[in-house]
Amino acid sequence: MSVPSEAGGVRLELICGDEAAYSSTLDQLVSDHVASRMTSQDPTLWGPDAESEAGKRLSWVSLGESSRPLVDEITALRDELLAENVDHIVLAGMGGSSLAPEVICATAGVELVTLDTTDPGQVAAALADSLDRTLLVVSSKSGGTVETDSHRRAYEKAFTDQGIDPTQRIVVVTDPGSPLQQTAEDAGYRKVFLADPDVGGRYSALTAFGLVPTGLAGADIGQLLDEAVAVSSALAADDEHNPGLRLGALLGVAHNGGAGASGSDGAGSDGAGSDKVVFADVGSGITGFGDWAEQLIAESTGKLGLGLLPVVVENSRAPGFADAKKDAIPVYLGGVEGSPEPTSGWAAGVSGPLGAQLLLWEYATAVAGRIIGINPFDQPNVEEAKKQARALLDAPDQGSTEEPQLTDGAVQVFGMGFDLSSASTLAEAVQAFFATAPELGYVSVQAYLDRHADRSAADLRSAVALRTGLQTTFGWGPRFLHSTGQYHKGGHPNGVFLQITGAVARDLAVPDRPYTFASLQHAQAAGDATVLADKGRPVLHLHLTDRAAGIGQLLETL
Repeated sequence: MSVPSEAGGVRLELICGDEAAYSSTLDQLVSDHVASRMTSQDPTLWGPDAESEAGKRLSWVSLGESSRPLVDEITALRDELLAENVDHIVLAGMGGSSLAPEVICATAGVELVTLDTTDPGQVAAALADSLDRTLLVVSSKSGGTVETDSHRRAYEKAFTDQGIDPTQRIVVVTDPGSPLQQTAEDAGYRKVFLADPDVGGRYSALTAFGLVPTGLAGADIGQLLDEAVAVSSALAADDEHNPGLRLGALLGVAHNGGAGASGSDGAGSDGAGSDKVVFADVGSGITGFGDWAEQLIAESTGKLGLGLLPVVVENSRAPGFADAKKDAIPVYLGGVEGSPEPTSGWAAGVSGPLGAQLLLWEYATAVAGRIIGINPFDQPNVEEAKKQARALLDAPDQGSTEEPQLTDGAVQVFGMGFDLSSASTLAEAVQAFFATAPELGYVSVQAYLDRHADRSAADLRSAVALRTGLQTTFGWGPRFLHSTGQYHKGGHPNGVFLQITGAVARDLAVPDRPYTFASLQHAQAAGDATVLADKGRPVLHLHLTDRAAGIGQLLETL
């Protein structure tokens, strides 16, 4: 184990499987002035192919200071709202627009309703909750996110139906010049916050996207920025004790199987390195940090057949962490001291306040991208599933008559990209599906369900991991499409995909649109499955004709 290091309130404890490769890479990062160049927003750090994108995606390095004027602006609006008895904050946002706010508010212990779903039951439940006290924050960087636009339309109608002026109950966060800015100004919504356009969504935790909903909900966003500022000088230093360089070097070198800053010498398609980062909280004091880091790491690194797959587990005793194999880098959120030696030889313990860790992991991920040999600021495969979903929305009858390959109890079974012809039961179908997974691959469980009413579906992660011995992720659809979806298509091609959908008891219209929330949810699931299968990824789609019974049946089968 390396000597623990502390800087700017952050403590690192690193276990290095190849001390020579790690030290050599760290020395090279220091001599190349990577930290200071990143802090000065040098777009050349990731090679000529990445320079154009990096040139407009590096403002996140100074957000601790540049976002400071937002604090008073947000606080003033919160005071106005409280004077009007409006204290129930609902955030309509996907990916980077919702993941950081959810972690910030949960850690601060303040209520924020995060609406990042197309499940009609979950949307209807949110609409029925405290509408008379609700402010909706509509948050979209592009201004064209279909889920977020659908939520805005539904809330605008609900407010109007209840005799509430929607213009006084909707606040928008978006980039300058986006379609959403124009919509908000035309409608006369209460306030429009324009975010820094030179920050990508997954690096936007300390921009208006992270601060507006959390500040309005009551979190201390000034303290969050203070924590980021406290670690900034350490992250900018060309020094071997820089925590961003140290953590980034570990992630990159572990991925590359001990090789340094050349993705071509690393794990690549041969899987020689440790290509999964497994997060367990061991007393960090931060709630749900792994869910935010999941998007940052997966979307930044998962491309060109390379990258690090984040796996968020329930605790340090959970399958996938306690029994992690050589393909995994265990990350102890709260400290690694006293932990067993990891099979891969690589592990990290990270502790410190939330604001500091947000900035630390952003630096470390960008550093790891340089070592792996990818552009950490683009997302070349994200649009593929969106295009398929749009095509299905434009042709709503397409695929609607597809018959299941078998039905067992409350579960209808569909397979794509592998042979299900010999299966006659759910158990046999599941076994055939798991048999397609490569050694040291991973299983992605994707639940297009209500993450509150159907929350027991999350138990499938540990059940699948126990059954297969493989690293297993769990994502609620469609939220994971804006998080790990890039990695699924662009990262290491060693995943298999268990997609779960459920019968809809009561659909909900999307006002002034030719589709409902259920049809949008179906299109998103079907579109993503098609893209995965077209790339040769096996997909087992299980449709639950009764959600509760189907989840129970599947857990029992596993």
